[in-house]
Amino acid sequence: QVQLVESGGGLVQAGDSLTLSCVASGRTFSKYAMGWFRQAPGKEREFVAAVTWGGVSTNYADSVEGRFTISRDNAKNTVYLQMNSLKPEDTAVYYCAADLTIAYRTSAGSSLHEYNYWGQGTQVTVSS
Repeated sequence: QVQLVESGGGLVQAGDSLTLSCVASGRTFSKYAMGWFRQAPGKEREFVAAVTWGGVSTNYADSVEGRFTISRDNAKNTVYLQMNSLKPEDTAVYYCAADLTIAYRTSAGSSLHEYNYWGQGTQVTVSS
């Protein structure tokens, strides 16, 4: 059974940093791309960042480029999202996602439809 469990969310002030973690189980995740998405109240879920199976290639939304960093530790089946210089508009539920359809992809997708497993989400709230 595939499981993705996020942690690390919380309430912070604008300008602060936060690191989210996503622990995966039930499959050999080291062969697959992983991503982070977020959903703010009243808005659609949107892409944040993604990383290929080996961690070499990454992809970021324009809104977080330069502030967020995605990484992974395949030995621990864990994907991280380091978030710096947080803004109130970063407030959302953050979801970890896994693309378990094709192994060893050379690019990390940004579309929700490319990911077939999702975590339950972790809340990030940034106060001004």
